[in-house]
Amino acid sequence: MAGRLALLVGTPRIAPGLFTRAAWHALDSAAQVLARDTSEPLAQAVAEAGVPVEHLVGLEPAALARTLLERAQDDQVVWVASADADPGLTDAVASEVSRLGEPPEVEVLVASWDVPGSRLLDLVAVMDRLRSPGGCPWDAEQTHESLVKYLLEESYEAVEAIESGDRGHLREELGDVLLQVAFQSRVAQDHPQEPFDIDDVAAEIVAKLVRRHPHVFADGEASTAAEVEQAWERIKAEERATKQSHHGGEAGHEDLMHGIPTALPSLLAAEKVVARWERAGRDPRELTGDGPGEEHELGTAMLDLVVRARAGGRSAEQVLRSTLRRLTEAQAQQTRRS
Repeated sequence: MAGRLALLVGTPRIAPGLFTRAAWHALDSAAQVLARDTSEPLAQAVAEAGVPVEHLVGLEPAALARTLLERAQDDQVVWVASADADPGLTDAVASEVSRLGEPPEVEVLVASWDVPGSRLLDLVAVMDRLRSPGGCPWDAEQTHESLVKYLLEESYEAVEAIESGDRGHLREELGDVLLQVAFQSRVAQDHPQEPFDIDDVAAEIVAKLVRRHPHVFADGEASTAAEVEQAWERIKAEERATKQSHHGGEAGHEDLMHGIPTALPSLLAAEKVVARWERAGRDPRELTGDGPGEEHELGTAMLDLVVRARAGGRSAEQVLRSTLRRLTEAQAQQTRRS
């Protein structure tokens, strides 16, 4: 029987039950299934599925390629790739094949592919390693409260990256924001009375998205962005009423600032208030309040500008930030010319 070597490559993030049919056929028909060592996740998954795996520990690419081809001279051999994709192995195998007079057949066989979002599993694993015994002392000491400043800083840096138009910078800053979510979720696992983890966080937001998009996931109707916003606000109000009734509160009563974080920048808070007022079918020009003469006039004038910006499809916060950035750039140019 002609020999054959199959280099089985795949993602360590996918369970073996999701291997391709060709991968399982190769594993079932192989006389020898080989892998680097017992720590390799793909090899572990194959072994847990009932396929015996022999480990070749500590061989350099050239020696490993020679060993694999020798074993595959008269047998069906499968090499289960390592998580690092075995750097240099394919080149070493190609070199060894060219040296042999009658080499066995060699095939690279894809067992599985990463699904969208699979690298998030790596982030969860790294974060768990950092927080676990033997990990990083600084990470292990952090609390929800100690991490707040980093959550705020990274959020504002992500905003700056969006405004800069630098795609690479944006990708980096979004990663930093994502880290804060993973970090906070890992800290939550260690709570003695009310622990939760990243899966609970993800389940919560998935349920919320499905619940608030009945026009996509149920029989709701909304064909424009404005209709979606109105439905979203109505569903939020129903959810708040339900929570209030469960906690013994008075359902249906809330002020304009209800649920808007007190730490939110004033312009963003004003935009939320105006949006909430509009969704209730009210004219935002009716938004007035009492206060000292000049202070009240200035506040009302600024609120009017927020309304004007929103009517034009703009964010007052972003408009002001853009203006400040242009002023800074113009001043810098003047300084360089002088």
